[in-house]
Parts: sequence; C-alpha cells; structure tokens
Amino acid sequence: MNNLVWFRNDLRIEDNQSLSKACADDNNKVIGVYCFDPRQFDYGTFGFKKTEKYRANFLLESVIDLKNNLEKLNIPLFVYHQRPEDIIPALVSEYKIDALYLQKEWTEEERNVLTAVTSKLPLSIHLEESYDQFLFHPEDIPYESYQNIPEVFTAFRKKCEKYSHIKPCLPKLQPRPLKNLVDNTTVLPTLEDLGLESFSLDRRTAFPFKGGETKALERIHTYFWETKNLAIYKKTRNGLVGEAYSSKLSPWLANGSISPRTIYWEVKRFEREIQKNQDTYWLIFELIWRDYFKYVSLKHGNKIFQIGGLLNKQYEWGTDEKLRYQWITGNTPYPFVNANMKELALTGWMSNRGRQNVASFWSKEICQDWRIGAAYFESMLIDYDVHSNWGNWMYNSGVGNDPRDRKFNIGRQTEMYDPSGKFQNLWLQETLF
Repeated sequence: MNNLVWFRNDLRIEDNQSLSKACADDNNKVIGVYCFDPRQFDYGTFGFKKTEKYRANFLLESVIDLKNNLEKLNIPLFVYHQRPEDIIPALVSEYKIDALYLQKEWTEEERNVLTAVTSKLPLSIHLEESYDQFLFHPEDIPYESYQNIPEVFTAFRKKCEKYSHIKPCLPKLQPRPLKNLVDNTTVLPTLEDLGLESFSLDRRTAFPFKGGETKALERIHTYFWETKNLAIYKKTRNGLVGEAYSSKLSPWLANGSISPRTIYWEVKRFEREIQKNQDTYWLIFELIWRDYFKYVSLKHGNKIFQIGGLLNKQYEWGTDEKLRYQWITGNTPYPFVNANMKELALTGWMSNRGRQNVASFWSKEICQDWRIGAAYFESMLIDYDVHSNWGNWMYNSGVGNDPRDRKFNIGRQTEMYDPSGKFQNLWLQETLF
C-alpha cells in the first residue's frame, strides 16, 4: 500500500491517528504533505489578512519541526505554497497512492477544500478521516450524538467528567524501512513568499517560544517538571506579564503540534508523582472548555460565524471605521484595553484576561459587530483556533453559550488584575501605526 498523510491542524508525529494508521504496516510506503494554502494568507470578509505574520511565522516553525521529525521516521514531508486541490491529486497520481489519511475538520472553509481535493481523486482511493483534536473523542461522550450536547458548558463538563473516559496516547512510531524512501526536493516558503513581512521578536512578549512539537514537549517539561508551575496554575493563570503565569500551550494545541491527550496524561502523571490540587485540575478544566467549543461548532455549523450567533439575538451592531481603528491601535478610553491591544499588535499574543476585556469593550461597551473583533483575532493571534476563537467571541458578545450575558467592568478588572499598572506601563509607551 502507498499511503499519503495530509497534515493540516495535526502537525505532530506523537499521538497522531492519521500518521499511525498510515504506518500500521511496515510494508506500507508513507509520504506526508502540507500545503500553505494561498487563500489562508489573503484578505478575509472584514478586511484583515486571514493569517498575519505572527501566526504564519509560528506555523512555518511548526512545519519545519514536523518535517525534521518525520525525517527521523524516514517519512518525507512534501511542502507546497499552493492550493491542496492543485497538489494532492498530482501526488496521488505520481506516487500511485492507495489511501489518503487526514484529520477530520468540519468548518466550512476546510470542508470546501476537502471537497475540491476529493473531486479530483480517483474513486478507488481510500479516504480516511479521524477526529483527532479532542480530549473526549466523539465516540466517548455521554450523548447520543454531538447534536445532543447541552448549550451550557457546565452541564457538558459534569456529564463528560462523570461518564466519559480519555483515550490513551498512541504508541510512539518507529522509523520506517529505508527501502521505502522517496526523494523530496520541496522547500518551505518564507514569510515574504506568503506576502508577509519579517519581524524581530519583541523582548517584552509573554510568548517567546518557537513553534513545533519539539518545543511543545519542552514547554511541558519546563512548566510541569522543572518549575512545577502547574501546581499553581489556577492561581496565576490570570496574569499578564512574563512567560510563567500560564501554561502557554494553546498555540501548539491550535495547530496540533501537541494533542490534548498528551497534556492530559502528563497532568495525571504530575498529580501522581508531585501534587494533585485544584490548580492541576484547572488545566484539564480548560482542555474541556476547548473541547466544548469544538462540539458547539460541530452542532451549530455556520451559525458560529453569523451575526446572531447561536441565539439569533437582534442587537444594533455598529461598523464604525474610526472606532475600529482606535480599538486596533490602542486608543480607547481604557488604558487596560489599550495595553492589551498594543501587546497583540506587537507580539501576536494576549492573555486570557486581556481577551475577555477587549472583547467585552468592543461588543458590549461600544456595540460594534463582534465578528470584526473575531476576524481581527483570527488574523493576529498565534494560538488562533477557529472553534475557540469564534466560540469565545460569541460568548463574550451575548450571542453564544453564556446564559448570563455578562459585561465586564473594565475599571474594576484593571484594579483587580493590574493594580500597580505594571502591565499597562509595559505597553502604553508604544504608538502604533
């Protein structure tokens, strides 16, 4: 069998179902492919590039690392800056591929790309998609189907915690027989090739890490085992300055450089060997939130991108260009919002506490179309994940899964989380654009 693994948001060799299935038989020839789809670096509906330089750079680092790790398994990764439908059918033909393995994605753009690819494939090819981005696999949730999940997170969490189990990680793969190697002369694009500008890392960033599975595993080792900061995760997770205040695993999770199961079982090992407390549980709690937003998008489809959200609520949403510019450049009446927006613009990162406040200001305070904010985050955030990003923006904007429809008191939030002004002083000196 000649097998092709199409990597998308599963940029890892450990605990990767598609890769493991393709490598199940030593006699199988296995190659991988990754496409930097030009559409993902073009302008979107709301005028932002869908992927800006920070996320693109992290992605490039992640694919380089994947390529290197696959080489250790004697598996070539073919990399292209072209549309998948223009590349994958040609690879299938050239290498006489019998089976195509890939992670299952269900949001519209990803589905459309898959349809474009499969329409050009021979009917004889075996296509196998795997749900591989969940903590609780869809087969294991205590609901008849994902269509039956509740609209409130707490109900979902409690039932899953009580009745579901977490699958073990897959066995580590061994190198493939050398006789199956094929030549690979493809090279990765540069940021400039993708239409983006190169940049230097801002020394103040709270996320000074590189992309890729190797760095993700290093971060777990540092955060869990060297510093033991996992034992104080809940107490520090609302921090604003420095790399230590939270796990910072979300960027690697977002592009699949690490699986949620890997993190979960490492937390469990930490609880056995070092300490088990509310802080260690809280990292699992956050992984369940991440799962929940994925199930929300599975259940509701394109409603997560529509202005009425899940609730079809009718608000008067504005699209004021001046307010948009002020928000993006950090020129609002709130210094705390401004500092967070400048951090995002200069680093591609923002804390969880910052995200909630700037989103509440945008959608609840000045009543601007929440989808503009979500699209800006999509463009800028290193850890952009379609489900979590759009799910959180709906939640914070009163059209999603928050039954209380809360609005943040930004002044009070500033007093609670930046009472000395340390974070604000770090970023407010900057003038953007």
